[in-house]
Amino acid sequence: MRTTLQPRLVQLTTRSGIEVRRTLPHREIRTIGAWCFLDDYGPNFEPSAMSVAAHPHAGLQTVTWLFEGEVEHRDSLGSVAIIRPGQLNIMTAGKGISHSELSTKDSQALHGVQLWTVLPSADQYAEPTFDHYESLPTFAIGNFDIRLFMGAMNGHDAHTKNFSPLVGAEIKVAASTRQDFELNSNFEYGFLIIEGSLTIDEVVIEAGELHFIDQGVNKITISSLSGSKFLLLGGEPFTEEIIMWWNFIARSHEQIVELREKWNNHSPEFPRFEDRIGGRIPAPALPNMHLSPRGSRR
Repeated sequence: MRTTLQPRLVQLTTRSGIEVRRTLPHREIRTIGAWCFLDDYGPNFEPSAMSVAAHPHAGLQTVTWLFEGEVEHRDSLGSVAIIRPGQLNIMTAGKGISHSELSTKDSQALHGVQLWTVLPSADQYAEPTFDHYESLPTFAIGNFDIRLFMGAMNGHDAHTKNFSPLVGAEIKVAASTRQDFELNSNFEYGFLIIEGSLTIDEVVIEAGELHFIDQGVNKITISSLSGSKFLLLGGEPFTEEIIMWWNFIARSHEQIVELREKWNNHSPEFPRFEDRIGGRIPAPALPNMHLSPRGSRR
């Protein structure tokens, strides 16, 4: 199976009014390996483009990757970190954590992606952690310049915290390129085009689109006349059925209800922390239906 997913526009917060382009989860493809959420935002030149007050997560990892700008991360563990392009933030929510994300005053423009990976059921209630990585592998394969930020690829290992076999990389393609690109046939892949356009085996993918390739493929041909930049996301298919609701991933309706109540009732599982905007985002009302786990495909 191969398909190209179109992004949908989603308002990031009512505070900023900024819209992001969301391609995962999608009605056709809900996960690519353990990757289960993908927002692409910017470039945005508003001083407070990223202004997301304290909010919770559970059952997942947040993976933050920037192309331009700076974002300050603060969380209920007491972590404080400024992330810049070429660096990586991974927050393993596990049984529960809360954090805020704020553009810094030094950001002239903000452009990046917010990713999530779903935690396997064995790690769903892991202790929450935060990891910041300033040094990541960079290498070239022909006309491809690659910065690896998750998993392993072509003999390089990012040595970042992950709980499933997966890979994540930012790849720049030189102009007038036509070159074969090897894949792990045990993985399924998504190619998110950030700049320019890319042709994969004669299929043209434009900026903002996410091209999906199912497992079983070990080589593709990539070409670009003007040059391009894209994210490569891949992993072994995630076979567990899950419920994704708001900022939580669980395995049952009851687990979602419990997490929502803990957050809205200021439970000790989500300690308070200080940041420069204050406040916290309340969980929305649950839908008037029983939430049922679903697999990775429609």
